[in-house]
Amino acid sequence: MIWLTWRQFRVQGAALGGIVTVLAVVLAATGPHLASMYHHDGAGFLNDLSGVYTSLYLLGTLGVLALPALIGMFWGAPLISRELDAGTYRLAWTMTTRARWLAAKLGITGTASAAVAGLLGLVVTWWAEPIDSAIASRHGQPGPGIYVLPRLAPEIFGGRGIAPLGYAAFAFALGVTIGVLVRRPLPAMAILLAAFAVTQVAMATAVRPNLIAPVTERIPITAADLTFIGISGNVSVAVPQPGAWVTSQYTVDAKGSPVRAPSWVTRCPGQSAGHPDQACYARLARLGYRQQASYQPASRFWPLQAEETAIYLALAVALSGACAWRVRRLG
Repeated sequence: MIWLTWRQFRVQGAALGGIVTVLAVVLAATGPHLASMYHHDGAGFLNDLSGVYTSLYLLGTLGVLALPALIGMFWGAPLISRELDAGTYRLAWTMTTRARWLAAKLGITGTASAAVAGLLGLVVTWWAEPIDSAIASRHGQPGPGIYVLPRLAPEIFGGRGIAPLGYAAFAFALGVTIGVLVRRPLPAMAILLAAFAVTQVAMATAVRPNLIAPVTERIPITAADLTFIGISGNVSVAVPQPGAWVTSQYTVDAKGSPVRAPSWVTRCPGQSAGHPDQACYARLARLGYRQQASYQPASRFWPLQAEETAIYLALAVALSGACAWRVRRLG
């Protein structure tokens, strides 16, 4: 059964594995030089990075973010639905039990899915460490090009650490389960992609910010900390801890009640403008205006990674159980 599963899986496994291997080799070859540049120039090295490193940064991050969805679509969804659609599962069940048939498919392909995504996630995390450290040290100041998001930001978090391992295991198990229910590969692939996207958005916006209680502070609005003033008076400031993920931020008055900043705040240029109006900021402080900010400090990156990965692995196990229950009842 193991040999048969491998023969059915080898083409798509070799294709995706080859792409991941090439990317990992390129990152491994360029990573030491990138680290040396950061060690020599510090955060300023972001301004001197060539287009090659910028492209690798984007390609590595996007590759890790996309890999679990691709695994779910092309490894998970067709794994059993293809056999159900063609009817070949009946022949397989004459040679072995349903339990062994399913265990071989889930065990081999599922383990490969988690391993490939987990290894690529760790390689990209290692390679991007100098860039992520430089971004964090900018302390909310605008950066060149793409270098403005800390690794805790939702757009980056899923492309770092061990979380991709959990995503891949979940996407694979979800794809298999959908395939068992739908029994046709193409619809199963489409449904998997939509379901996985919804799950990822829900995790990033509703679950992850509350896995660990966020730090909440009231921060003075100063020229040094101001990062944004909108034409309608919306204000944003940098939080005290570099590299933090700000989950919410709004202006409060002296009583702590949420308010819109006064309209004249748009005449208070920030430090980046070169000539901040200190009297303007002194007036804001005198009237008691502050920014109420909730954020996850950069030091919580690995604890959040561990908790989120555990959630996705638990969901993958639950889906595998549901899949086994359904297979036992197939006619």
